[in-house]
Amino acid sequence: ATPAARLLIYHADVQLKTTAMPRATARLDSLVRRSRGYLSAATETHADGEWRQQTTIRVPPANFQTLLNGLAGLGTVEKKELSTTDVTAEHADVAARLQAKRAIEKQYTNLLDKAVKIKDILDIEEKLGGIREEIEATESRLKTLNSEVAYSTITLTLYQPITQNVPDAPIVSLGSHVVEAFYGGWQLLTSLLVGAIALWPLLLLGAGSWWLWQRQRRVRQTLAAPPAPSATT
Repeated sequence: ATPAARLLIYHADVQLKTTAMPRATARLDSLVRRSRGYLSAATETHADGEWRQQTTIRVPPANFQTLLNGLAGLGTVEKKELSTTDVTAEHADVAARLQAKRAIEKQYTNLLDKAVKIKDILDIEEKLGGIREEIEATESRLKTLNSEVAYSTITLTLYQPITQNVPDAPIVSLGSHVVEAFYGGWQLLTSLLVGAIALWPLLLLGAGSWWLWQRQRRVRQTLAAPPAPSATT
């Protein structure tokens, strides 16, 4: 093929930092339309302190460089990578293989029309199904090559840092510490009183049991004591 007939795929990977995301995205849409391109994919996230938008742009090769120059005006260019892939040979090879597979498909179709035996028909149909699957895969690859040659690709990452105001730590005075300590002590005393009130049935039962035990103990001691000796005259 002559140099003018070479099939080239252009791709660019660009990252821009902006301070006004809404204005930058509106400007991006205008640039893409004027370049006769379109957005094939887009994602937007708000995470890790960033407002980030990633866009895949397809544009005719004739407008590829012009659009790249326009994108540089959306913000600060932090990354710009360009690549060119020559697919002339691959395209010719895929097209030739597709033509050969279609010829084989036609042969199998003719054989199937002439087949009489069930076994022959089944064998030919199996081979015909296999060659048709190969044709579909080859056609898909050829279609992809044609699309990538007809429209160059720009992967654009546009982001804006999200600033968050962190409040200053409050100044705690000595008086505040004293008030907090007093409040904490009062809370502790209140908790102890509440606990004592909750346990009063157990305390009452314990006191009653102790009184009965003491009373029985004194009775046993009285019964066990020896009688006093009587006086003789």
